[in-house]
Amino acid sequence: MNGLLEQLRAGLPAEALITDPDVTVSYAHDMASFCEAGMPVAVVLPRTVEQVQHIMRTATALRVPVVPQGARTGLSGAANASEGCIVLSLVKMDRILEINPVDRIAVVEPGVVNAVLSRAVDEQGLYYPPDPSSWEMCTIGGNIGTASGGLCCVKYGVTAEYVLGLEVVLADGRLLTTGRRTAKGVAGYDLTRLFVGSEGSLGIVVKAVLALKPRPPQQLVLAAEFPSAATACDAICRIMERGHTPSLLELMDRTTIRAVNKMANMGLPDTTEALLLAAFDTPDPSADLAVVGELCTAAGATEVVPAQDAAESEMLLQARRMSLTALETVKSATMIDDVCVPRSKLGAMLEGTAAIAEKYGLTIGVCAHAGDGNTHPVVCFDHADADESRRARESFDEIMGLGLELGGTITGEHGVGVLKKEWLARELGEVSVELHRGIKQAFDPLGLLNPGKVF
Repeated sequence: MNGLLEQLRAGLPAEALITDPDVTVSYAHDMASFCEAGMPVAVVLPRTVEQVQHIMRTATALRVPVVPQGARTGLSGAANASEGCIVLSLVKMDRILEINPVDRIAVVEPGVVNAVLSRAVDEQGLYYPPDPSSWEMCTIGGNIGTASGGLCCVKYGVTAEYVLGLEVVLADGRLLTTGRRTAKGVAGYDLTRLFVGSEGSLGIVVKAVLALKPRPPQQLVLAAEFPSAATACDAICRIMERGHTPSLLELMDRTTIRAVNKMANMGLPDTTEALLLAAFDTPDPSADLAVVGELCTAAGATEVVPAQDAAESEMLLQARRMSLTALETVKSATMIDDVCVPRSKLGAMLEGTAAIAEKYGLTIGVCAHAGDGNTHPVVCFDHADADESRRARESFDEIMGLGLELGGTITGEHGVGVLKKEWLARELGEVSVELHRGIKQAFDPLGLLNPGKVF
């Protein structure tokens, strides 16, 4: 270990290397439950590309695994340390290098916080759409690593659709440039998209060229209360079938609504079984909301409340934004699943999840990016109760199985990490897994980058 630390120090400023176990332990894991984490031998916080290259050359020479990290807000264990690894935290590489309104791009380092970038481009009349719920904390590098989504995905898509080009430090320290700054480009294999969602297993992203959009008009929000999850899902199908493109379409089930009411006194009726939030940022959002409100009523909504202005819209969105926090108050621990199904199967997914909750005697609340079919079943349990913890894990797995049965995927935006790697093989199949491992071997032949994750 001494040789490793000496070699790291040779290319890093003193403040960039942390070896105190009382400090390094705080970098050992992200926010996922039931995911093992080891103790890192050191934490490094580089500020330059050259420093990242030095770290990777040292790690390769001494055959030491490296775990890249952003803000550690992930929910799959993808940023968890492996025993004796170097944790490479990129949070100090936090510069916005360029915002170009003509080319509609931003060039950023990986440690830039999502909300910081969003506000910076907004000042220039531009818009960076991906908005994970942790956007005030999560970093662009972490968003790229997990291909994160957010509330706006139904209209604007996920992180992968905004990454035009990357600079990546490979396992051996070489610097790879992928992609482009142009609006179009099809030269060669799409290595940029390969890195997006790779969870740090192929290389270390040190710079990103991101696509921007013109800032849209201020959105208006509608809230619709339903007597059942089935009627709410019927409304979602009607909205999408008629060709509407909401900027947001979110769903909360009864369990989530009651948790939010209890925590924040939101005043939602206890009889509400499902709450649907729809938003439009079109030139005339009121007209769009009126049409969608009619579709909700036709599907069985008991009340439809359209906002009149931005302030009312923000009030309506507060309930959705508090969902996960409210569910965390139900028990001492939560497991947040991330199963995405075809929109047409959303009702079956919610009904099946409710049956799983009853089967295991657990509280499972569901909030969803309903326009994408991306559900977030939140399993609430007492981590000190061994039997309840077991039931929580089994129910989590059963929910993933249900998603696959309905033609979905085990993760829509949180990634695989440690938590879901056994399920990944079931989803991909033998041939795909073999090709994935071949790609990993090509980029990281010694298996030093984020070992034990994804596969």
